Amino acid sequence: MRAVRMATRASELALAQARLVARDIEERLGLATELVPLKTSGDRLQGPLAALGGKGLFVKEIEEALLSGAADLAVHSAKDLPASTPEELALVAFPAREDARDALVAREPGTGLAGLPAGARVGTGSLRRRAQLLRRRPDLEVVPLRGNVPTRLRRLEEGGLDAVVLACAGLARLGLASRIDERLAPEWLLPAVGQGALALEARRGDPLAARIAALDDPDCAARVAAERGFLARLGGDCSVPLAAFAEPAGPGRLRLRGLVISADGRRLAAAESVAAVADACAAGRRLAEAVLAAGGAEILAELRAGAAP
Repeated sequence: MRAVRMATRASELALAQARLVARDIEERLGLATELVPLKTSGDRLQGPLAALGGKGLFVKEIEEALLSGAADLAVHSAKDLPASTPEELALVAFPAREDARDALVAREPGTGLAGLPAGARVGTGSLRRRAQLLRRRPDLEVVPLRGNVPTRLRRLEEGGLDAVVLACAGLARLGLASRIDERLAPEWLLPAVGQGALALEARRGDPLAARIAALDDPDCAARVAAERGFLARLGGDCSVPLAAFAEPAGPGRLRLRGLVISADGRRLAAAESVAAVADACAAGRRLAEAVLAAGGAEILAELRAGAAP
């Protein structure tokens, strides 16, 4: 059998993640692998993602490679995935999840979010992070920041920024966990849908899909299903500051938290619940309904009206 051709973004982090999956495929399934690095629209285009087209920019070319037969498997960061996938494709496995929290990396080592001085300049490319940071620390200057992880860290080191906020998982997978000055608790900064998780996508009905399913981690899959249920009901993308996080709450149970927040952080609609693991996706949708009823519908309407041309 030929090597499994694995499509992935060409960034340093994406390649590191794909290599982790390749190792599992080789060791656990006995299959050879070959990476197919692709530069996506999200990697090529400059500027705020919300203005460029949102999350789908990081998966479009990768899914096209699957659909055309140029690749057999795609490795995604689950947080890059839009709410729906093409009918011909399926998300077949979610390997064990890394730390889903956000990380503060400060110019002065050892400085946490509370220790940043008034007016400190904090870099992030995420509307979700920006809005929640401003809610907690309205005295901060949140600076737009794009680029891969090394680029963002370089911007911090070259001056002009006091801190950057990145994903703990990305730093850990690049061997940079020692750079983290504070792992931000979900109570302070609720993570993005799917943050810290990888998603493996294949052509629906391909015999390979059934084999790759052996790499699925049921805990991760249930948590991501709940979070993506929330995302799907809200129809969220990069232009909407929303967050959802599911975590174990005892045997067979999940605790879900979700929110929608205004861009300036001043208005927040949030809800939480506990649900059965078997009901994860539907529970995520119900949580979204609770957030909408708590004021999220008004916030979303205002956000989308402001984003309209």
